[in-house]
Amino acid sequence: MKQRPYNFSAGPAALPAEVLEQAAAEMLDWHGSGMGVMEMSHRGKEFIAIAHQAEADLRRLLAVPPNFHILFMQGGGLAENAIVPLNLSGGAAADFVVTGSWSQKSFKEAKKYCDAQLAAANTAADGSHTTLPDPATWRLRREARYLHLCSNETIHGIEFHELPDLKSLGSDAPLVVDCSSHILSRAIDWSRVGLAFAGAQKNIGPAGLTIVMVREDLVGHALPVCPSAFDYKTVAEHGSMFNTPPTYAIYIAGLVFQWLLRQGGVAEMERRAVQKAELLYGAIDASGFYSNKVERSCRSRMNVPFFMPDERLYAPFLEGAVARGLLQLKGHKSVGGLRASIYNAMPLEGVQALVSYMTEFQARHG
Repeated sequence: MKQRPYNFSAGPAALPAEVLEQAAAEMLDWHGSGMGVMEMSHRGKEFIAIAHQAEADLRRLLAVPPNFHILFMQGGGLAENAIVPLNLSGGAAADFVVTGSWSQKSFKEAKKYCDAQLAAANTAADGSHTTLPDPATWRLRREARYLHLCSNETIHGIEFHELPDLKSLGSDAPLVVDCSSHILSRAIDWSRVGLAFAGAQKNIGPAGLTIVMVREDLVGHALPVCPSAFDYKTVAEHGSMFNTPPTYAIYIAGLVFQWLLRQGGVAEMERRAVQKAELLYGAIDASGFYSNKVERSCRSRMNVPFFMPDERLYAPFLEGAVARGLLQLKGHKSVGGLRASIYNAMPLEGVQALVSYMTEFQARHG
């Protein structure tokens, strides 16, 4: 395959070329079955083998403990904002840490199903999110059934580099983590987590698949109004096959898991993520032209928003970027500017190409 453009989309995002090539080769006939994966019954032996292997590989990659269910679901992170309180809150209290757009959406949605209250927020007077609230200041309720946070805010480029230890803060509530935009780029400390979920379309595979990893003792407490297809107990008991799952998305995710294992697993992905992020942030900070507003201690390794001193420069920057094969660098409409999402599938060479172009553009317009 010839050199493809570098796709910096925040999601749906780029996939490894090896994965796309394998999927293309297997499109009409998966392993001699005479069927493409999209044509298979989700209850047939062929797809069940695909799903079981994907689950086993994900468990290995993230060292998911045996007392956690891995569920392949649908609806994305936005649906989980409702599904989590429907399963875990009992209609009672749940606490939320709001650090950006995604956790704000989670907080707002949960209010429909439980007594959701704000434990902490990082919202500045101008509405921006540029830092993380100190866990020592969080207002945690003893009666809360769980605490929700988004460990990487895709839009604002803020990341918890270490998950909080709620027990040290005097809380027995399980921690619920939306890790959609940095899953598989670093390890998860399962001793601090009760449930982690992720939409696949950012760092795993195509849109349509949502992965939920939930501790066994948190399953089986859904509100009566919870739809059966979204009841974690029902989904777990049926091996994620209660309803027709997003079969092709699971297949592609499984190929990505195998690719990650060949690369060296999550530890290697974290090393690469640090390398790529340091290169890009270093170029931004040293330029005197580009800027990133997030406090350095909580800058995201996956999603890097950055800005220029003149609004009139964004259009020519983006036009020149496309001409050089650097795609989807426009910032989210709610914050403006530019944004480079440098997920696992983005090679170091892509970030190097972006930094080279940024230097060139500054020389002409700075």
